[in-house]
Amino acid sequence: MKAHQTFRALALASAAWSGMTALPALAQDSAPPQAAAEEEGAAIVVTARRREETLVSVPIAVSAFSGAALERGGAIDITELANVTPNTTLEASRGTNSTLTAFIRGVGQQDPVSGFEQGVGIYLDDVYLNRPQGALLDIYDVERIEVLRGPQGTLYGRNTIGGAVKYVTKMLPQEFALRVKGTFGTYDQADGIISASAPIGDIIRVGGAVARLSRGGFGDNLTTGQENYNKDIWAGRATFEMGGYGEPVLIRITGDYAKDKSNARGGHRLIPGQVSGAPVLDDVFDTRGGLSDPRQYVKSYGLSMNITAELNDMFTLKSISAWRKDDSASPIDFDALP
Repeated sequence: MKAHQTFRALALASAAWSGMTALPALAQDSAPPQAAAEEEGAAIVVTARRREETLVSVPIAVSAFSGAALERGGAIDITELANVTPNTTLEASRGTNSTLTAFIRGVGQQDPVSGFEQGVGIYLDDVYLNRPQGALLDIYDVERIEVLRGPQGTLYGRNTIGGAVKYVTKMLPQEFALRVKGTFGTYDQADGIISASAPIGDIIRVGGAVARLSRGGFGDNLTTGQENYNKDIWAGRATFEMGGYGEPVLIRITGDYAKDKSNARGGHRLIPGQVSGAPVLDDVFDTRGGLSDPRQYVKSYGLSMNITAELNDMFTLKSISAWRKDDSASPIDFDALP
């Protein structure tokens, strides 16, 4: 069974189980204290309205996926969510593995060039990624991903007329933790993720993760000899946390970096060349495109600081500050000929 089919099956099973567990609550006015505590512990908590709420209490269309469910389904990046989320399209584009074309309910950006705002907002720990380059996030050390369908202009700004995709990373644990994950597959796929964290004192924690994601090409560039549709990505994340876990103030400072050095994806011609007479290639993943200067790359990195202070039972103060930079070169050979 393919990874996306497994992911879809797990998501449907989770949805069915959620429906089954919700039925008894409808048949009674109040649950016993123990049952209520169990139901509360199993509730799905989201931040679709920039505050923690249970999924059933949010009055908008939200699909939420936990990090554990994404891992069980074999999801590699956020494009996998399009297979199980209604009215949502998430695809790699502009010949790269890290530039995102996103549509929700038919609203998005067909050609994600760097000079335009997209119609679907992508958020990394509440920080808006204002360009599609580097916005196709790989899944590692993720707490959950929320897909908000429909306009979210009130809380997320004018650039979310189609919806928003929120990528939420895990908080660092209070004990030392080390995790190593490796994935191997066809076409020389080899993915490796190493993450570690450690406490420094009672309220301070530091941690980080490094990811290496690679895969051979599905086809070949018959002009340059390079692999076509390969993957060559390095990514990393470092986090400093202070407070939380019962403390009234939580400070998270996070830095992230990603570099995509994959070959430019060459196109497949549907008709023979009118002048050259070049025939249509048998393999749709092969190409004759000869444009290789500049060398393709997408580099994206940034720093963010999230501060949450619980002033009392009624008021919480939250501050989000960030600095981001991206740099890319994307040669696109439109006629796919030498």
